[in-house]
Order: sequence, then C-alpha cells, then structure tokens
Amino acid sequence: MIGGGPGGYATALYGAAAGLDVAVVELDKVGGTCLHRGCVPAKEFLETAAVRRTVSAAAAFGIGSPSDDRPAVHFEVSQQRKQQVVDQLFRGLSGLMKGRGITVFPGTGVLLPGRRVRVTADDGSTTELGGTNVVLAAGSLPRTIPGFDVDGTTVLTSDEVLDLEHVPPSVAVIGGGAIGCEFASMFSDLGASVTVLEALPTILAGCDEDAAAVVARSFRKRGIQVHTGVQVTGHAPVPGGGGTVVSFGEGQQVTVASVVVSVGRRPRSEGLVEPGTGVVVDERGFVVADEYMRTGEPGVWAVGDIVAGTPQLAHVGFAEAIVAVRSMLGEPVVPVDYGAVPWAIYCHPEVAFAGMTEAAARAAGIDVLVKKDPFGGNSRARIIGETDGLVKVIAERRPDGSAGRILGVHMAGPWVTEQLGAGYLAVNWEATPDEVARFIQPHPSLSETFGETVLALTGRGLHVG
Repeated sequence: MIGGGPGGYATALYGAAAGLDVAVVELDKVGGTCLHRGCVPAKEFLETAAVRRTVSAAAAFGIGSPSDDRPAVHFEVSQQRKQQVVDQLFRGLSGLMKGRGITVFPGTGVLLPGRRVRVTADDGSTTELGGTNVVLAAGSLPRTIPGFDVDGTTVLTSDEVLDLEHVPPSVAVIGGGAIGCEFASMFSDLGASVTVLEALPTILAGCDEDAAAVVARSFRKRGIQVHTGVQVTGHAPVPGGGGTVVSFGEGQQVTVASVVVSVGRRPRSEGLVEPGTGVVVDERGFVVADEYMRTGEPGVWAVGDIVAGTPQLAHVGFAEAIVAVRSMLGEPVVPVDYGAVPWAIYCHPEVAFAGMTEAAARAAGIDVLVKKDPFGGNSRARIIGETDGLVKVIAERRPDGSAGRILGVHMAGPWVTEQLGAGYLAVNWEATPDEVARFIQPHPSLSETFGETVLALTGRGLHVG
C-alpha cells in the first residue's frame, strides 16, 4: 500500500484479515487526512459548536438564565480535546495494524515498473519493496486558488483551520460545498461573523434542492451572508494588519480577519508513478481504475481519493478497499455503486442522502412520486427544539400510478447523519414504499419522519398526506 489513509489502511486491515502479508508506506501517520486533518478533527470542532449552541438555548429548558445566551469559547481547550480524540484513535489504529502483522514503512512511496515500490525516508535513505499486488492510496490535498497564498493566519485551507488556537472574529469561506458549509456553520456557532462566497448558483449544489434550501434558510436566520454565482477575484491585506479585504462579484468586497479556501481537494499523485508502468493518470491527476479498482498495470490497484470519478469520502475508500482485496483474491465481489453511496454533511442543520435527487431522476426521464415530511411535525424534534428540516423520499411511479422502487432519500435536520441508515438500505435494496412501510419506527423518535414519509408514498399516510 502506498498511503495509510482510510483507503490504504482499510485495504491493509482487510487484506491482513484474509491472510495476506501486508506492508504500508505512509509519509506522515496512518489514518491519513481523515483522522488527522479532516473528518475527525473537523467533526470534533463541529461538536464544540453544537455544545455552545445548546448552552446558548439552555434557558428555554429552564437551565441557567437568559444572560447565559453567549457563553465564552475557549477554543484552545477544544483544540486540546480534538487532539486527544485524534491521538486516541491513532493509537488504536496503530495497535490494530500491528496486531494483524502489518508492517509500516515511514516515507514517500513511488511505484516503479514490475510492481516495485521505492520508499524514501525523511533522512533521504531509500528502501525498495516488491509484492504480488501494489495498491495506490496516496489520498488528496486541499485545492487552492490563484491569488490566495496560504499563510496559516489570514488565508487558510482546512488543514490550517484545524490548527487554530482561537476563533477569528470574521471569516470569509470561499466555496459553498459540503466542507465550506461545515466550516461556515461551525464558525458562526462559535461566534464569528461569516460570509460564504460560492461560484455556483446555490450552496450544496450536489444535494437535492429541498435539502439545500433548508440549510440556506438556516444560514440566513443565523446571519451568515451567502453570495452565490460570484467569482472571487483576489484580496488585499488591511493596512497595518488585522485582516484582509476580499473582492468578489461585480466590484463587491468584504473585510474579514481570515479567509478559508474550501474549493475541493486534488489528488496527491505528483511523482507517485514512474514511467514504464501501465498506470494511467488523467489530466486532472487522478489514477484511472475500473470498477474492481484495477489500474492499467496488472497487479496494481487504486483506492480512495486518488481514483478518478469517485466520491472523495472515507467510507467510499473503505468500500473500495474491500473490492480491491476480494478482487485480488479472486473472490466474488460486488463493485461500489457510486450513485447510491451515503453522504453526510455535518453543518447545522445536518444533511444526509443516498440515491438520486428529484431533479436528477426527472432529468433521466423517470416518472417519479415524491413525498416530503417536515421535522416541524415530529414530536421528538419539538422536544429537543430542532424543528428545521425535512425528509424527502423519491420513488419511481409505476404504470398504475403507485409508488415503485425508492430512488432517493434526502434528509436535512437534526441528527440526520445518524438516521440515514434505513434510507440507504431502502435505496440500495431497490425496496418499494410498500415493503419499507411495514417496518415500525419507535415513537417518539426523529426516525419516525422517514417512516411517515415512506408510508405516505403507499397512498395511505398517517400524519403526512
């Protein structure tokens, strides 16, 4: 394995469990971006934001007093807690890999012809490894944009945000995708003034429009300024320090203490493959692999963020790892269905979905039935005081007008990232509303909203028409 992030370490663990002799080349620490600079630390800070939000609203539950609505944020303490969480998970992963007999080689790995890998350590020394199979899992890096040189103070990417010791008083987030909206939500809940600048017509452009609209409304109510359909043209530091002026759109400007560049991630493929192999790297730097994760070089596989045309999600890397190992062992394997993987976005309100959006289904020429159930009518949502959001289920319309297979499940609202499981299974098993509606949801629970929505698609809903 070249790379010890989610795709690489999952391949190593699954392969070792199958009896393979496994070595991992990792230039930093096993766990990769997800554990050390991405998913895990970002969600820890989002949890810090959620705790502050909860404390701010505690008076409504009879706890504290109205004067406690702006609790202080000691971000350096949250930073320490984040690092404790990361370190504990890192130690656990390292111990698990050691227990399965996986050898980790620190350094940078380069694929050579003949399924050989040259490992260059920090001191410049080299080691050459060989194997029956080689897996490319080098991961990705944050993309940057011209004119915004990252300095770690004024201009940051996700890497630098996760090392902050204090919350900037004002932030411009360039990019309104999943990561950008998570950071915008987090900084707002922690007390910063936030502006989101997005080139596309909407934020969360890959989401169903009804789910994205829930987040957009919440952002407006919380005072987050969102500018869509605008290009960012540059920035100029404030004379004497104290921030920078970001220029965008048609002569518009915003002065902020920090700028977070969140415009996606690029593959870490520079120098990964030497000439002489059959591995194809496309014009964007991604490694081309087939549905079984095979590259153009026999015995060389690719998984994770580096693979062309696949979602850059840690859990997709896990799934690709299993496909790769089963393929190299000659076992029966079902390739990853990238159109039906689960997505989870941890802004407030959260967004989670699997399958086709309504717009995508209609664009594909599919006649659909759609039902939506707002969380405002859910008793548990009322109890916890989180009523913004909805569950939306899209089903194929049969010739007789009834609902056929479920094509997509889209959620926005409280803890929907923990509720998607039933919807994900429904989409991937190509279940119908009649089949899913037989299963009972507990009351009172947030998950009732999914059950109610599916029941409505049968034509006989209880609380949803």
